[in-house]
Amino acid sequence: MTHSLIISSSTAVIQSNVSLGELTSYRIGGKAQWYASISKQSDLETVFEWYASQSVPLTFLGAGSNLLISDQGLPGLVLSTRYLRYYHIDYSQAKITAAAGEPIARIAWIAARLGWSGLEWAVGIPGTVGGSVVMNAGAHGKSISDILSSAKVASPSGDLSILTREDFQFSYRSSVLQKQSCLVLEATFELEPGFDKEVIKATTSRNLNSRKQSQPYDKPSCGSVFRNPYPQAAGRLIEQLGLKGYQIGQAQVSPRHANFIVNQGQAKACDVFRLIHHVREQVKDSCSILLEPEVKMLGEFPTL
Repeated sequence: MTHSLIISSSTAVIQSNVSLGELTSYRIGGKAQWYASISKQSDLETVFEWYASQSVPLTFLGAGSNLLISDQGLPGLVLSTRYLRYYHIDYSQAKITAAAGEPIARIAWIAARLGWSGLEWAVGIPGTVGGSVVMNAGAHGKSISDILSSAKVASPSGDLSILTREDFQFSYRSSVLQKQSCLVLEATFELEPGFDKEVIKATTSRNLNSRKQSQPYDKPSCGSVFRNPYPQAAGRLIEQLGLKGYQIGQAQVSPRHANFIVNQGQAKACDVFRLIHHVREQVKDSCSILLEPEVKMLGEFPTL
């Protein structure tokens, strides 16, 4: 049973026993002990005030596109920014500031229509601005770290701060926020103006079509499961071992792209977890390369 607690002087609602599977692109996961989403930054004060009165863990959630959440769910409070959406355009400096919940693909199209270069690669990324910054999302040889100017973040105590690109200590699919418990509220991207709008839009469209043709958009997934072990490609290593189509329960290595594990319909988190482990072991034994998961796994998983 789900119970709700409406916080006074705020639009935020804290609910108990909320299913997280519906809030992830995998469509997998147990329940959150407590769950809240914010649609404006002013909601944070009262949510964090409630959180401070409890002795529970805190987990931040965006669009849930790069997550595998345990079948047992998550203890404590899960705070989502998926409904925190707005953007501002600074025409004089060719900058776009976007809220954490804005889909990064939408911001890519806004930039393309302005004739501003720098986000063409992001059109096929399924996540939000906030998640893309935390994960240093990237594609086609580009990443968030190339264009991020600054970001506003909040600590669990409610303190707000502005972090510069250097503060994030970006590396491949990584940032300092993966180790620090801070919530991205908005990010500002610095782009290159002056390009022909039709050229930028055409490049953006080609990137989107390329991803649709090579990746399994027809089934729930988390996107790429493993980081590419430069100069190798994780998908190529997995494919060479004949693992395309390999299945545990309802979790399957995609026949279209080997670095995707898809939910065939009724997969459990433990199915995906075991399949990730199996693929890692096969690649390690055959290629002496230990693949590092790109997907973030939250909650308790079986010991293998």
